[in-house]
Amino acid sequence: MIIREAVVLFVLAFAAFALPQSEEKKDRVFDRELSDKEHFENEHHNPQYDHEAFLGEEAKTFDQLPPEESKRRLGLIVDKIDNNNDGYVSREELKDWIRYTQKRYINEDVERQWKQHNPENQETISWDRYQKLVYGFLDSMDPAEAEKDSEGFSYKQMLKRDRRRWSVADSNGDDALTKEEFTHFLHPEESEHMKDIVVQETMEDIDKDNDGRISLKEYIGDMYKGEDDEEEPEWVNNEREQFATYRDRDGDGFMDNEEVKNWILPPDFDHAEAESRHLIYEADSDADEQLTKDEILSKYDLFVGSQATDFGEALARHDEF
Repeated sequence: MIIREAVVLFVLAFAAFALPQSEEKKDRVFDRELSDKEHFENEHHNPQYDHEAFLGEEAKTFDQLPPEESKRRLGLIVDKIDNNNDGYVSREELKDWIRYTQKRYINEDVERQWKQHNPENQETISWDRYQKLVYGFLDSMDPAEAEKDSEGFSYKQMLKRDRRRWSVADSNGDDALTKEEFTHFLHPEESEHMKDIVVQETMEDIDKDNDGRISLKEYIGDMYKGEDDEEEPEWVNNEREQFATYRDRDGDGFMDNEEVKNWILPPDFDHAEAESRHLIYEADSDADEQLTKDEILSKYDLFVGSQATDFGEALARHDEF
């Protein structure tokens, strides 16, 4: 009974995460390993993006450290980022750190869920086992409740989506996933052969009339669900312009599969490179294209705020020191 209740809570938590929230702008672009915050809000730079990109999942924990202790730890991490020990952090060294924190987040998430679903650490997890652990409660649920649609999601739909994604991740077709395949299942945006399923899932989420394309109304409706008498925030109008100028490339008033893919999985865009350039631009007081420890510490709030560099998580970790 305890296990079943835990699984129900897990799925409810997942559903709550998946359901659109009316009061916040939703961002579909897959750079979540850097941050779940917008880098720019209403055309103004959002320092919280840098905070979580630099510090990672433990940014909130780091925020609770006394300032002097967090600065001390930040200095120690700067020493670790300076791979060649020349007293400077180059853009490449900063970029390597950002990528390291991205990879660490994914690895730790996979390891946690692998242990949760496969405590015996067998070589593979079968679909039957995964389904029973995550969706077994559906067997005793009222079918009408399982089919109940809330903002475009239902347990049955979630099960169907997971089944399809599982099959795509299952490269040898044995209906069981190795840890590598399980990684592809959990983080499909990171694997080239999984990207089409990410696009398909996004289309299904937003394409409410099921015509195989996304209209401007559907695009805005996915991000903003204000009341009829409510004045739209400025960013909503900005998104309308983004749709017309950049999203709808052929100008037909809709986004097709390829346009959606270019939107949520932008090709040839290196988030780590972009964030490292941004941080150096903000902190490089002598304009020599590299950072000293003093320059980083003098911009303490910027770096402990960076979601890309994951300093917050590192500063909160005992094993970093």
